[in-house]
Amino acid sequence: MRPELNRRAFIGAAAMAPLLAACSNAPRQKTGTNTETGLRAALPAHVPSTAVTADIPSVTGAAGAATDPGFLKYPANRIATVAGVPGKGGAYTAVTPLWGTVPPAGNSFYEAINKALGVTLSMKPADGNNYATIIPTMTAAKRLPDWINLPSWWNANFNLGGLAGTQLADLTPYLAGDKIKKYPNLAALPTGAWQAGAWGDKLYGIPGFSTGFAVPGAIFYRRDIFEAKGIAADQVKSADDLMNLAKELTDAKRGVWAFDDVWTYLSIAWNLPSTWEVQGGKLVHKYELPQFYEALDWHHRLAKGGYLHPDAIAGREDATRFYAGKVLMHGGGLGTWNLSDHQSGTAADKDYRRGTFDYIAADGTSRPRMFMGPSTSMLSYFNINLKPAQIEELLAVADYLAAPFGSAEYTLVNYGVEGVHHTMKDGVPTATEDGKKFVQAQTFPFLASPPSVLSSPGVDSITRDYAAWEAANVNALYKPVFWNMNISMPQQVASASAAQAVEDTIKDCYHGKKKVSDVQAAVATWKASGGGERLRQWTTDNVLKKYGTGQ
Repeated sequence: MRPELNRRAFIGAAAMAPLLAACSNAPRQKTGTNTETGLRAALPAHVPSTAVTADIPSVTGAAGAATDPGFLKYPANRIATVAGVPGKGGAYTAVTPLWGTVPPAGNSFYEAINKALGVTLSMKPADGNNYATIIPTMTAAKRLPDWINLPSWWNANFNLGGLAGTQLADLTPYLAGDKIKKYPNLAALPTGAWQAGAWGDKLYGIPGFSTGFAVPGAIFYRRDIFEAKGIAADQVKSADDLMNLAKELTDAKRGVWAFDDVWTYLSIAWNLPSTWEVQGGKLVHKYELPQFYEALDWHHRLAKGGYLHPDAIAGREDATRFYAGKVLMHGGGLGTWNLSDHQSGTAADKDYRRGTFDYIAADGTSRPRMFMGPSTSMLSYFNINLKPAQIEELLAVADYLAAPFGSAEYTLVNYGVEGVHHTMKDGVPTATEDGKKFVQAQTFPFLASPPSVLSSPGVDSITRDYAAWEAANVNALYKPVFWNMNISMPQQVASASAAQAVEDTIKDCYHGKKKVSDVQAAVATWKASGGGERLRQWTTDNVLKKYGTGQ
């Protein structure tokens, strides 16, 4: 796993996760949504790092969005950003999710990291696939480790709003405002990422895998095949253009279809919000917008026209269809666009090259818009039982872990010791056998890590294409209603928000199995049952009127 690119998968997950986190109705301290003035007082100052210079600088866009800097080569001068050893000999336990093989305890990589950190940090990776059930067992017993990663897409499962201030330590006294300048690498993390870890006007979470370009995803296409056919992707300006492409490219007799599933990412082109719009001071759900049904109608016609791969309609996902040229366009998170993808694609077709459409407006004339997701979905927290001196020691450790891409600290944390866990091959840290066995990118970086960068050493075209695409689209980004706001919602209201019966009907509609009128009927039932109005009223009274929109 290459940490500098696969972190995009976590960002995409956050962008598509529900913005309103459910929690139980159990008694708890005042937590949840932040006030504008309280949040401003709690958030750390932002001081960008100048320790490492990117080959492709970040570009600032609309609504505070910014592109990720690009590195064509791994920095040769791996500068140290932390003086001395940050720890003071403390011993701590840490739990993170792991989607992979758990390294043996006490291995040479863990030992090297602990030596550099000056602490004994006992890493206890837990199965990522079952993490949402493992952690609630710990919290029920009040047996959390000293340091724990809690991905925000599971905030509801974890009852994060209830844990903040009861089992998780308040970091506001240590990091608010200029206090964070004691930890320069943490100060370089974007403000929006810190906001994702704030509850009830207090700061709890330490962000990792953060970005100023957090979006749900995009529509990808086979750039090599398009160019061979003389098709210029920048000529695609509307939904009609895409439908015409679908007709031109689909050849079922040869086993080629224009599209895999695209609803999740393309429907936004109809100017659909993530959940809510505010019209005349009132909340309007996306189900109530006319363009929602226009988007559904287009996607229904796409499926009924035979332009969607049959396996997509059957709900069977398979990336090899894209590599083999059986589908030429599909939707996905930006974590898909990486070196591993290039290797898989070129193994199937030597000419393989992934392309990405710019964001479009479905009508071809309006300004393209894409709502931003939270600036991070990976946050770690300290146990409330830690003493102030222990918190300060672990914050110093977190500062080391958050050292910028290509620094001496980053190289050790992500690749291990040179000559033991990796060697420099063509200027790129390359794992040795011990590195393959012991070094996991899903361990220490899940406790703290620097802002995201774009880098695929050895295949410059990926980094250049990706950076150019972000720069071309950064001004399309906007903050949706309730952006980056942590909202604790009663379970009954959360169920109404999920609207599972409606979502199931929507899926059947864009797969051509049900009609748009069936979705309208499902929405009517959802509203008639009180679910829709209950959700609107609760959100209006408890969020909109008290805290505003977060925009």
